[in-house]
Amino acid sequence: MIEVENLTKWYGPVCAVDNISFRVEKGMIVGFIGPNGAGKSTTMKILTCYMPATSGRATVAGHDVLSDSMNVRRNIGYMPESVPLYPEMRVRELLMFRAALRDIPRRQRRAAVDRVAERCWLSKPEDMMRRRVGELSRGYRQRVGLAEVLLHNPPVLVLDEPTIGLDPAQIRAMRELIRDLGAEHTVILSSHILAQVEQTCNHLIIIASGRIAAAGAPAELRQRVVGPSRIIAELRGAEEATLVETIKALPGVRDVQPSTSDGWTRLVVGGDPQVDLRAEVSALAAARGWQLRELRREVGSLEDFFVQITYEQNVRWMERMTKSA
Repeated sequence: MIEVENLTKWYGPVCAVDNISFRVEKGMIVGFIGPNGAGKSTTMKILTCYMPATSGRATVAGHDVLSDSMNVRRNIGYMPESVPLYPEMRVRELLMFRAALRDIPRRQRRAAVDRVAERCWLSKPEDMMRRRVGELSRGYRQRVGLAEVLLHNPPVLVLDEPTIGLDPAQIRAMRELIRDLGAEHTVILSSHILAQVEQTCNHLIIIASGRIAAAGAPAELRQRVVGPSRIIAELRGAEEATLVETIKALPGVRDVQPSTSDGWTRLVVGGDPQVDLRAEVSALAAARGWQLRELRREVGSLEDFFVQITYEQNVRWMERMTKSA
């Protein structure tokens, strides 16, 4: 549904998007993530025909964003980070106006508005559709913005920071709605809040310094975290120093960090990345007659991978800038 090839965007001497390529298949929910200033919003504005690229090519639903922009706009729903709304208009009035702009036939507009109002939780309480937009909370304004996006039922949705400014309950509701929309639409959303993206998306694209640093399913990216393996063990039955010394003697152990409370010693055991020490620790505790209350392995998080990969990308960017200076 979305194809990007060698896309580049310059703002004067600043390269915001640097020769990126990716593909989004039908029915995917893709998280486009990266630090502030990485090029996420610029890429989305190019895909939604808000601005042209300096070079490269992008198509949405088979239509080129530069040469066939009107058909791209018919097939896409774009919710920018700051949703443009008319605060003096009432919610139903605004949605009816937007439906007219989308060329929805007059006889079908009310049904289209009722459909998106129900989908975006605007139909209850019943007076919500009669309220002025300027009187709504940030969460409800986000819902109105999403309802506008869905009015013409586009096959592709582009959502830029859809949960920004929402409270925890509203964020959860928005995540559930986006997952539901994925059954009928191809969705690409940007964010720098990794936990939200991981719970919503089935594919991630990480961008840093204008370039794609990594792409794949969240589970795949977590497995690529490079760093020491860590085991958490809580033991009782020997002095702290004895426990530390004995665990340190196991093959593959790099360091042991102890802390003792209520007679239990908690050990954070660092080892080589490819080593899982749980079996050895469990066997050692059984052989020594120690009580074992907890034993688990800490796996790499998406946040660990994000920090690691964006740092590496920024280092490479600085090296390129230094060489070109």
